[in-house]
Amino acid sequence: MRDIGASLSPFNAFLFLQGLETLHVRMQKHSDNALAVAKFLENHPAVSWVSYPGLASHPSHALAQKYLNNGFGAILTFGIKGGREAGRKLIDKLALFSLLANVGDAKSLVIHPASTTHSQLTPEQQITTGVTDDLVRLSIGIEDVKDLISDLDQALTKSQL
Repeated sequence: MRDIGASLSPFNAFLFLQGLETLHVRMQKHSDNALAVAKFLENHPAVSWVSYPGLASHPSHALAQKYLNNGFGAILTFGIKGGREAGRKLIDKLALFSLLANVGDAKSLVIHPASTTHSQLTPEQQITTGVTDDLVRLSIGIEDVKDLISDLDQALTKSQL
């Protein structure tokens, strides 16, 4: 242990290997779902902008097509009309998404950085880190994409009231 560090228990090694065996299937589902969600958000009246490299509107879309051969990943950000207050309402109204700061989970996650992870920063510091009042980050999971879109649609609509 002194020379090479701690090792995994046999059961933890087994779980790790189980996850690796299905990683390619899960990543394809993450990417497919994220692209569908991004396309949906791009046309939603409560959304002012969407940043996802799989969209033709993304500034790096051509590079993403060139280098990302098997999908564009699970993470996307968007701007919600109404800023900080609408972002809080959105998170309160979502049923399927979990409010967590991590990314890459099998379940879909949401965070509004301006009112959570970056709330201790001044508005100027938030801007320098790329966090705006309207920014919402999604980590899209492997649930049925119709359920994710339906949940986002109802929450976005309620966030504007």
